[in-house]
Amino acid sequence: MSVPTYDKLFNPLLKAMKNLGGSGSVSEIDDQVADVLRLSDDEINEIHRRNTTKLSYRLAWARNYLKRFGLMENSSRGVWALTPVGLKTDVVNEAVVKKAVKQLDTKESKSLEDAISEGKAIESPSLLWQEVLLERMLKMSPSGFEKLCQRLLRESGFIQVDVTGRSGDGGIDGKGIVRLGGFLSFHVIFQCKRYSRSVSPDEIRDFRGAMIGRADKGLFITSGTFTKGARAEASRDGAPPIDLVDGERLAEKMKELGLGVRVRIKKLVEVDSSWFDSFE
Repeated sequence: MSVPTYDKLFNPLLKAMKNLGGSGSVSEIDDQVADVLRLSDDEINEIHRRNTTKLSYRLAWARNYLKRFGLMENSSRGVWALTPVGLKTDVVNEAVVKKAVKQLDTKESKSLEDAISEGKAIESPSLLWQEVLLERMLKMSPSGFEKLCQRLLRESGFIQVDVTGRSGDGGIDGKGIVRLGGFLSFHVIFQCKRYSRSVSPDEIRDFRGAMIGRADKGLFITSGTFTKGARAEASRDGAPPIDLVDGERLAEKMKELGLGVRVRIKKLVEVDSSWFDSFE
């Protein structure tokens, strides 16, 4: 089957959340929904025009709808969970959910459904800024993206971060040291891929082969996504683990560190009419 539309994902999403025990990260949810729907690898990895997979893009909208409908919530750490009402809900009427959410959008010039059909994200600012950021990254040169990752790692606490930029080095783009608790330190080798597609398991295996014996940990950063097989390969039993940072996680980290992303808080000024009553 092909990837369902966002509204047809409401109930598979609820079932996936129940299977996960009521909470999960975005990648866990994506994988579980794919299992529920029995999607093929090609369907799971099909890229949407906005630098993410079609499944991930539509699930983002499905989560947004169920959140506004009161069945889901998410934390600042990127974990999604069912609300108490969501835990008691097994199935929803898709039309009812869409109608309820649309009623929340009466002040907008276009409905949420119209925005989705046009490929816009006017009702989901968090989704929009991520798309803009990732599309901007795709315009960078490969060396520029490597320098961006270098800055990101330094801001995240890495020291002695060096971008090698050498070809024929097994895909290794740089190295650095991360120190834990002021005592323990780990040598990390990283690879940066400015992709608009998914990273395959073969690329993870090639990177691991290049890092063995040269570092304690491997880190693979991409502006794109990782296939399910790539994520499995990165954490395969008996093999040196590789940490993965996809485009969504990269965007969130840049927002957290204030790198190329500004968060503006609007100030609301209201008049307290009752305050004037004491003068009457």
